[in-house]
Amino acid sequence: MFKREKSVIISSTPTKEALTVEDATRRFTAIDERSEIREILSSVYDSLKVKGYNPINQLVGYIVSEDPTYITNYNNARALICRIDRDELLQELLISYLGK
Repeated sequence: MFKREKSVIISSTPTKEALTVEDATRRFTAIDERSEIREILSSVYDSLKVKGYNPINQLVGYIVSEDPTYITNYNNARALICRIDRDELLQELLISYLGK
């Protein structure tokens, strides 16, 4: 969900080698994260519907309990939904519902 970028630290003395530090700075992009959450929810919803479940009931069961067995393994839906932090999921749902 977070994008990681590589940073390079260059030594100030010419005799030392430059050090490469990965993941030194993390950047948070709310728009990208919101888009990813929407895509995952949509995909999970579709997978539940294809398998004959009531997607809303199953998603509510998952959100309330955080038990991934409410979500089908079909199309990797369970693994996808587990990539989203439950608090972030609830936040996105409230933002969307309230239009904020």
